[in-house]
Amino acid sequence: MSLLRFDASGSINDDYGITQSQIDSLKGQMETLRTEMVETDQKQYESGDIPADKQPLDARFFWLPEEMLEAYSKEREASELGRIFKVANGLHDQIDAAVVLGIGGSYMGARAMMEACCDPYHNEMSRAARGSKPRMYFEGNNVDNDASDSLLQRVQAGGYGDSDAEKRHAIIVISKSGGTMETAVAFRQFLANLESELGAESEEWLSRLVVPVTGESGKLHDLATAIGCDEIFTVPDGVGGRFSVLSPVGLVPAAFLGLDCMKLLEGAVAMNEHFKTADYADNVVMQYVAVNHLLSQHRDKSIRVMSVWSKALESVGMWYDQLLAESNGKDGKGVTPLTTLNTRDLHSRHQQHQQGRNDKVFNNVIVESQRTDSLAVGHSERNQDTLNDIAEKTLPEIMAAAIKGTNDALHADGRPTTDIILPQIDTHVLGQLFQMLMIATVIEGRLLGINPYGQPGVEQYKTNMNKNLGR
Repeated sequence: MSLLRFDASGSINDDYGITQSQIDSLKGQMETLRTEMVETDQKQYESGDIPADKQPLDARFFWLPEEMLEAYSKEREASELGRIFKVANGLHDQIDAAVVLGIGGSYMGARAMMEACCDPYHNEMSRAARGSKPRMYFEGNNVDNDASDSLLQRVQAGGYGDSDAEKRHAIIVISKSGGTMETAVAFRQFLANLESELGAESEEWLSRLVVPVTGESGKLHDLATAIGCDEIFTVPDGVGGRFSVLSPVGLVPAAFLGLDCMKLLEGAVAMNEHFKTADYADNVVMQYVAVNHLLSQHRDKSIRVMSVWSKALESVGMWYDQLLAESNGKDGKGVTPLTTLNTRDLHSRHQQHQQGRNDKVFNNVIVESQRTDSLAVGHSERNQDTLNDIAEKTLPEIMAAAIKGTNDALHADGRPTTDIILPQIDTHVLGQLFQMLMIATVIEGRLLGINPYGQPGVEQYKTNMNKNLGR
């Protein structure tokens, strides 16, 4: 299958970008960091001999896709992946909705996969049109009273038909410790609601309809055990929340949606292999890191805009915002990530981006082929809109013209751009993109001289919140 590509030509410019010689000068350092990630990290993790400046070393995300595929090949249903398939496939005919409870990395990857790979109106489609795959909703990522109440009422209302399945929903609750306030509160509320809805059937169904993804111990694990959940899936040790999208954290919701989890992991493996073996000049991960790092260091590009050119990818951008901000925003270092969706945001943010403070680099994410037939503008006898001259043009052609026009305008005002080019949007390509961006984040963190794992700043707000609640 085709690999995504990276084109940095829009940033290689003596006047407003960087030079090829600057990129070439990072080759030795980048190759050293690649060796550290490919070889040293795994040895240190597995031996437990981890230097103090690398604590925590949540590096297992890198080799996890191979691990999971190999385990499934050998153990099938007994493997974690096999158990995920068994639970998800076993519930497709029994439920019509699933509520995913989680915050940060515990839900953002799942949401990104749903929006990227499912029909944009998946939740509004009939059960038959969805192939009996559940509608999916996300909560436990805030403490917004009205939003939570509305979702509780929505799942109480059931599906769009009268079958038994359309009267039931499942809860997928994701938290390594179970101690995160937002998710814990939501789980208590949604669990009580589900138990009430099941009524006399609660004893039969509750243990099947609550699907936890958590650590091997902790509050959520204890609660899931008390409920008697049929399966408790594990957030793997050595995998931090924002790096967990290709673990059961992301794979359980993906399997419920019927997405091809095997292809997702195979895409990540393909990116790993490319990162390990491709020459520096052709290595999309190392080139992406080098160009963006040099722009931040030499051109003061402190804001990194992920400019996505497909509505399906907006939540992928939001997932990356969290990944980059929490990983490398430490010790007064790290750029500020920002996602824009075009062409929508050309009409809201672009004036500032093109002619405001020149502190941004624009990393376009461009999809080469769409899933559906191209829609033409079309001829009309009502030509007051004066569009008949482009009546034969299609929406993809207009999008391509907008991408080129935007890049040309940015370059004319001295703004650097790069292009991440996806051959199409499917689970294999999405697995590549997730893995590319996670690897890149770690490599760049180490270029900055910081540990990209851990999140000390986030922990402080949790401590303060509990104190303000009198705990």
